Amino acid sequence: MSLSSSNLIIKEDTKIYVAAPARVATGGPELLHQFVYHLRNDLKHDAYMYYYPPTRKHPVHPAYINYNNPFVRKIVDNHQNILIVPEVVEGVRLLKRYKKLQKVIWWLSVNNFLISAISSCRLSRFTLFRVLSKITKSLKLNPVLDYRELVLEKFLRHKSAILKLFKTHNIYEVNLHICQSYYAMDFLDSISIKNKVYLSDYLSKEFLTQNFDPQQKVDIVAFNPQKGISFTKKIIAAGRGINFVPIEKMTRSEVIKLLQRAKVYIDFGDHPGKDRLPREAAILGCCVIVGKKGSAANERDVPIPWKYKFEITEKNIPAIIETINFCLENYDKVYWEFDEYRTVIKREPELFLQDLKRIFSAG
Repeated sequence: MSLSSSNLIIKEDTKIYVAAPARVATGGPELLHQFVYHLRNDLKHDAYMYYYPPTRKHPVHPAYINYNNPFVRKIVDNHQNILIVPEVVEGVRLLKRYKKLQKVIWWLSVNNFLISAISSCRLSRFTLFRVLSKITKSLKLNPVLDYRELVLEKFLRHKSAILKLFKTHNIYEVNLHICQSYYAMDFLDSISIKNKVYLSDYLSKEFLTQNFDPQQKVDIVAFNPQKGISFTKKIIAAGRGINFVPIEKMTRSEVIKLLQRAKVYIDFGDHPGKDRLPREAAILGCCVIVGKKGSAANERDVPIPWKYKFEITEKNIPAIIETINFCLENYDKVYWEFDEYRTVIKREPELFLQDLKRIFSAG
């Protein structure tokens, strides 16, 4: 028997299962596929994808076929095997099915667990708000209420409510917690979870191998309409004359082309983990302006100058508009202020592999 540096038992015949939602293509599942790829090809572990629900006929999304990761429909439950699940409640619930194997949660975010756990509860006081949010979105109305923000504001303020959720889902019984962000590390530390390690992620080669030409930049402010849209709409309303362009219904190549042209990217979402879009925007030459929420509130996950981070309050909207305009008008003089962030992003593949070996190599 061999122990890794994270105290996981890893034998020659240990199987490592990594759970992911079937046929879903977002930042989280992409990281899970990268993870299995490196476990197999760099550490030579017997690692597999496990898609849920396991009955899905064709569970592999076309975007991830290139990883060539094998998948299983059944998990062997014994003491030497390891099951790693993402932090959303659908993933965490898988752990309850198995009694013997070693259990790991990968905190790709913090907020998404809280939201998914509460939203899945039939008696949740937020059910009505969730329904209203879906209706307003489907009818393309301005949202009256953002249930995500209500959930986060309530639970991130009340430690007792978080502890109750964690105990309900047996979070404290897990063998190891992996954190994609320092925000997650700090959060778990605040509720006395000590068996945790840091393992972040990295951008795809499609972004890391791209260049940007400062001379080709135009006065565009890109934003993600899926994150913090209520506050972002207020910024757009106040920023008359500014060309705001939403990143929506775009292929990856279209996103790259937009960010190569845009001078500024803004993100006033909840930053539940170390989000990809701010990094993708920075690596393609955008000045990045964010709200001080989640991972964006610390200097380690989003290492940009503090003057580009704002508390999400209406009184700050004039200052945000002023900063946007300054970046647009003085782009040639300010884009280099994000070079340190770009250097960190470029090193992420190397650091990911170093941390992966530290956690999953037998000692």
